[in-house]
Amino acid sequence: MRHDSRQPEQLRPIKVERHYTRATPGSILISAGNTVVLCTASLDNSVPPWKKNDENPTGWVTAEYNMLPGSTSPRKQRRADGRSSEIQRLIGRSLRAVIDFGALGPRTITVDCDVLQADGGTRTLSITGGFLALLDTVLAIPETCELAPGEAFDPKRIFSDSVAAVSVGVVNGEPVLDLDYIEDSTAGVDMNVVMTGGGDFIEVQGTAEGQTFNRGMLDAQLELATVGIQQLTEIQRGCFGADWPL
Repeated sequence: MRHDSRQPEQLRPIKVERHYTRATPGSILISAGNTVVLCTASLDNSVPPWKKNDENPTGWVTAEYNMLPGSTSPRKQRRADGRSSEIQRLIGRSLRAVIDFGALGPRTITVDCDVLQADGGTRTLSITGGFLALLDTVLAIPETCELAPGEAFDPKRIFSDSVAAVSVGVVNGEPVLDLDYIEDSTAGVDMNVVMTGGGDFIEVQGTAEGQTFNRGMLDAQLELATVGIQQLTEIQRGCFGADWPL
Protein backbone atom coordinates (compact mmCIF):
# COMPACT_ATOMS: atom_id res chain seq x y z
CA MET A 1 0.00 0.00 0.00
CA ARG A 2 1.35 3.42 -0.99
CA HIS A 3 1.29 6.59 1.11
CA ASP A 4 -1.99 7.67 -0.52
CA SER A 5 -3.53 4.18 -0.17
CA ARG A 6 -3.21 3.33 -3.88
CA GLN A 7 -2.20 -0.08 -5.14
CA PRO A 8 1.06 -0.27 -7.17
CA GLU A 9 -0.85 -0.49 -10.49
CA GLN A 10 -3.39 2.23 -9.66
CA LEU A 11 -3.53 5.66 -11.33
CA ARG A 12 -4.32 8.78 -9.40
CA PRO A 13 -7.94 9.96 -9.91
CA ILE A 14 -8.15 11.41 -13.44
CA LYS A 15 -10.57 14.21 -14.30
CA VAL A 16 -11.05 15.75 -17.74
CA GLU A 17 -13.13 18.76 -18.77
CA ARG A 18 -13.47 19.54 -22.48
CA HIS A 19 -14.02 23.03 -23.90
CA TYR A 20 -12.74 24.65 -20.71
CA THR A 21 -12.02 27.96 -22.47
CA ARG A 22 -13.64 29.50 -25.55
CA ALA A 23 -10.80 31.14 -27.46
CA THR A 24 -9.47 27.94 -29.05
CA PRO A 25 -11.26 24.96 -30.60
CA GLY A 26 -9.29 22.59 -28.38
CA SER A 27 -9.30 23.29 -24.65
CA ILE A 28 -8.84 20.58 -22.01
CA LEU A 29 -8.51 20.92 -18.24
CA ILE A 30 -7.03 17.67 -17.00
CA SER A 31 -5.97 16.59 -13.53
CA ALA A 32 -4.29 13.56 -12.02
CA GLY A 33 -4.64 13.81 -8.28
CA ASN A 34 -3.27 17.24 -7.34
CA THR A 35 -1.52 17.86 -10.66
CA VAL A 36 -3.62 20.11 -12.91
CA VAL A 37 -2.79 21.12 -16.49
CA LEU A 38 -4.64 23.33 -18.96
CA CYS A 39 -4.06 22.12 -22.53
CA THR A 40 -5.20 24.32 -25.41
CA ALA A 41 -4.67 23.84 -29.14
CA SER A 42 -4.68 26.71 -31.64
CA LEU A 43 -5.09 26.38 -35.40
CA ASP A 44 -3.21 28.48 -37.95
CA ASN A 45 -4.01 28.18 -41.67
CA SER A 46 -0.36 28.38 -42.64
CA VAL A 47 2.79 26.32 -42.27
CA PRO A 48 6.22 27.07 -40.75
CA PRO A 49 8.62 29.04 -42.98
CA TRP A 50 10.77 25.98 -43.61
CA LYS A 51 7.77 24.21 -45.17
CA LYS A 52 6.51 27.03 -47.38
CA ASN A 53 8.89 26.29 -50.24
CA ASP A 54 7.61 22.75 -50.62
CA GLU A 55 5.67 22.11 -53.79
CA ASN A 56 2.79 20.64 -51.80
CA PRO A 57 3.19 21.90 -48.21
CA THR A 58 2.01 19.54 -45.52
CA GLY A 59 0.86 20.45 -42.03
CA TRP A 60 2.70 20.62 -38.74
CA VAL A 61 2.05 20.10 -35.03
CA THR A 62 4.15 21.73 -32.33
CA ALA A 63 3.87 22.25 -28.58
CA GLU A 64 4.82 24.63 -25.79
CA TYR A 65 4.99 23.86 -22.07
CA ASN A 66 5.10 26.13 -19.07
CA MET A 67 4.67 25.93 -15.32
CA LEU A 68 2.78 28.96 -14.02
CA PRO A 69 4.37 30.84 -11.11
CA GLY A 70 1.73 29.69 -8.64
CA SER A 71 1.89 26.04 -9.67
CA THR A 72 4.57 25.28 -7.08
CA SER A 73 5.70 26.48 -3.68
CA PRO A 74 7.95 28.40 -3.51
CA ARG A 75 6.86 30.46 -6.51
CA LYS A 76 8.35 29.46 -9.84
CA GLN A 77 9.84 32.40 -11.72
CA ARG A 78 8.14 33.31 -14.98
CA ARG A 79 10.92 32.55 -17.46
CA ALA A 80 11.93 29.93 -19.97
CA ASP A 81 14.39 27.30 -18.79
CA GLY A 82 16.06 24.19 -20.11
CA ARG A 83 13.60 21.83 -18.42
CA SER A 84 10.59 23.49 -20.05
CA SER A 85 12.27 23.42 -23.46
CA GLU A 86 13.07 19.72 -23.12
CA ILE A 87 9.50 18.88 -22.05
CA GLN A 88 7.83 20.82 -24.84
CA ARG A 89 10.02 19.02 -27.38
CA LEU A 90 8.90 15.72 -25.84
CA ILE A 91 5.24 16.74 -26.10
CA GLY A 92 5.65 17.80 -29.72
CA ARG A 93 7.45 14.57 -30.70
CA SER A 94 4.81 12.47 -28.98
CA LEU A 95 1.89 14.14 -30.74
CA ARG A 96 3.55 14.17 -34.16
CA ALA A 97 4.13 10.41 -33.94
CA VAL A 98 0.46 9.71 -34.78
CA ILE A 99 -0.22 12.50 -37.32
CA ASP A 100 -0.37 12.22 -41.11
CA PHE A 101 0.76 15.71 -42.10
CA GLY A 102 -0.34 15.26 -45.69
CA ALA A 103 -3.90 14.54 -44.55
CA LEU A 104 -3.78 17.50 -42.16
CA GLY A 105 -3.08 19.83 -45.06
CA PRO A 106 -1.15 23.13 -44.98
CA ARG A 107 -2.13 23.97 -41.41
CA THR A 108 -0.24 24.34 -38.14
CA ILE A 109 -1.64 23.30 -34.77
CA THR A 110 0.12 24.56 -31.65
CA VAL A 111 -0.63 22.74 -28.41
CA ASP A 112 0.01 24.80 -25.26
CA CYS A 113 0.33 22.97 -21.95
CA ASP A 114 0.24 25.23 -18.90
CA VAL A 115 0.69 23.63 -15.49
CA LEU A 116 -1.70 25.23 -12.99
CA GLN A 117 -0.71 22.98 -10.09
CA ALA A 118 2.24 20.59 -9.92
CA ASP A 119 2.37 17.41 -7.85
CA GLY A 120 4.39 15.11 -10.08
CA GLY A 121 3.79 13.84 -13.62
CA THR A 122 3.28 17.21 -15.31
CA ARG A 123 4.94 16.18 -18.59
CA THR A 124 3.02 12.93 -18.92
CA LEU A 125 -0.30 14.57 -18.06
CA SER A 126 0.46 17.31 -20.60
CA ILE A 127 0.86 14.68 -23.33
CA THR A 128 -2.35 12.87 -22.37
CA GLY A 129 -4.36 16.10 -22.22
CA GLY A 130 -2.53 17.68 -25.14
CA PHE A 131 -3.65 14.86 -27.42
CA LEU A 132 -7.27 15.52 -26.46
CA ALA A 133 -6.91 19.24 -27.21
CA LEU A 134 -5.28 18.37 -30.54
CA LEU A 135 -8.10 15.96 -31.38
CA ASP A 136 -10.79 18.53 -30.58
CA THR A 137 -9.04 21.06 -32.83
CA VAL A 138 -8.82 18.63 -35.74
CA LEU A 139 -12.49 17.69 -35.37
CA ALA A 140 -13.35 21.41 -35.56
CA ILE A 141 -11.45 22.07 -38.82
CA PRO A 142 -14.50 21.69 -41.12
CA GLU A 143 -16.36 24.34 -39.08
CA THR A 144 -13.43 26.71 -38.46
CA CYS A 145 -11.52 26.56 -41.77
CA GLU A 146 -12.33 27.09 -45.39
CA LEU A 147 -11.50 23.81 -47.06
CA ALA A 148 -9.71 23.75 -50.39
CA PRO A 149 -11.85 22.95 -53.45
CA GLY A 150 -12.35 19.22 -53.61
CA GLU A 151 -10.69 18.65 -50.23
CA ALA A 152 -12.21 15.63 -48.51
CA PHE A 153 -11.53 16.16 -44.84
CA ASP A 154 -11.58 13.01 -42.73
CA PRO A 155 -10.07 13.04 -39.20
CA LYS A 156 -9.65 9.27 -39.40
CA ARG A 157 -7.01 9.83 -42.09
CA ILE A 158 -5.11 12.32 -39.94
CA PHE A 159 -4.66 10.17 -36.83
CA SER A 160 -3.03 6.75 -36.98
CA ASP A 161 -3.68 6.19 -33.26
CA SER A 162 -4.17 7.96 -29.94
CA VAL A 163 -1.39 9.01 -27.54
CA ALA A 164 -1.10 8.95 -23.76
CA ALA A 165 1.76 9.02 -21.28
CA VAL A 166 2.35 7.95 -17.70
CA SER A 167 5.14 7.81 -15.16
CA VAL A 168 6.42 4.68 -13.46
CA GLY A 169 9.20 4.20 -10.95
CA VAL A 170 10.69 2.17 -8.16
CA VAL A 171 9.74 3.34 -4.68
CA ASN A 172 10.96 1.46 -1.60
CA GLY A 173 12.15 -1.29 -3.90
CA GLU A 174 8.77 -1.82 -5.59
CA PRO A 175 7.65 -0.72 -9.08
CA VAL A 176 4.66 1.64 -8.96
CA LEU A 177 2.52 3.51 -11.48
CA ASP A 178 1.80 7.25 -11.77
CA LEU A 179 4.09 8.78 -9.14
CA ASP A 180 3.10 11.91 -7.25
CA TYR A 181 5.72 14.34 -5.96
CA ILE A 182 6.33 12.52 -2.66
CA GLU A 183 7.05 9.28 -4.51
CA ASP A 184 8.96 10.93 -7.34
CA SER A 185 11.27 12.78 -4.96
CA THR A 186 12.33 9.54 -3.23
CA ALA A 187 12.17 7.09 -6.15
CA GLY A 188 15.13 4.84 -6.91
CA VAL A 189 14.12 4.80 -10.56
CA ASP A 190 12.13 7.49 -12.39
CA MET A 191 10.65 6.68 -15.80
CA ASN A 192 8.24 8.35 -18.23
CA VAL A 193 6.57 6.24 -20.91
CA VAL A 194 4.68 7.51 -23.98
CA MET A 195 2.58 5.00 -25.89
CA THR A 196 -0.15 4.77 -28.48
CA GLY A 197 -3.60 3.48 -27.61
CA GLY A 198 -2.73 0.39 -29.63
CA GLY A 199 0.17 -0.40 -27.31
CA ASP A 200 3.19 0.76 -29.32
CA PHE A 201 5.96 2.73 -27.62
CA ILE A 202 6.71 6.28 -28.73
CA GLU A 203 9.29 7.24 -26.12
CA VAL A 204 10.74 5.80 -22.91
CA GLN A 205 12.75 8.01 -20.56
CA GLY A 206 14.23 6.15 -17.59
CA THR A 207 16.85 7.13 -15.05
CA ALA A 208 18.32 5.41 -12.02
CA GLU A 209 18.41 7.77 -9.04
CA GLY A 210 21.39 6.70 -6.94
CA GLN A 211 21.07 3.00 -7.67
CA THR A 212 21.04 0.70 -10.67
CA PHE A 213 18.15 -1.49 -11.80
CA ASN A 214 18.14 -4.79 -13.67
CA ARG A 215 16.25 -5.98 -16.74
CA GLY A 216 13.55 -7.64 -14.64
CA MET A 217 12.77 -4.34 -12.89
CA LEU A 218 12.73 -2.53 -16.24
CA ASP A 219 10.25 -5.04 -17.64
CA ALA A 220 8.06 -4.75 -14.55
CA GLN A 221 7.90 -0.98 -14.95
CA LEU A 222 7.08 -1.19 -18.65
CA GLU A 223 4.31 -3.67 -17.87
CA LEU A 224 2.86 -1.25 -15.32
CA ALA A 225 3.10 1.59 -17.85
CA THR A 226 1.22 -0.50 -20.42
CA VAL A 227 -1.58 -1.10 -17.92
CA GLY A 228 -1.70 2.63 -17.15
CA ILE A 229 -1.82 3.63 -20.82
CA GLN A 230 -4.71 1.23 -21.40
CA GLN A 231 -6.64 2.92 -18.58
CA LEU A 232 -5.81 6.41 -19.83
CA THR A 233 -6.86 5.51 -23.37
CA GLU A 234 -10.25 4.35 -22.11
CA ILE A 235 -10.64 7.64 -20.22
CA GLN A 236 -9.74 9.58 -23.38
CA ARG A 237 -12.19 7.56 -25.43
CA GLY A 238 -14.94 8.06 -22.84
CA CYS A 239 -14.48 11.86 -22.92
CA PHE A 240 -15.35 11.94 -26.63
CA GLY A 241 -17.96 9.22 -26.83
CA ALA A 242 -19.36 8.96 -30.35
CA ASP A 243 -16.98 11.72 -31.51
CA TRP A 244 -13.94 9.49 -30.94
CA PRO A 245 -12.61 8.94 -34.49
CA LEU A 246 -10.17 6.12 -33.77
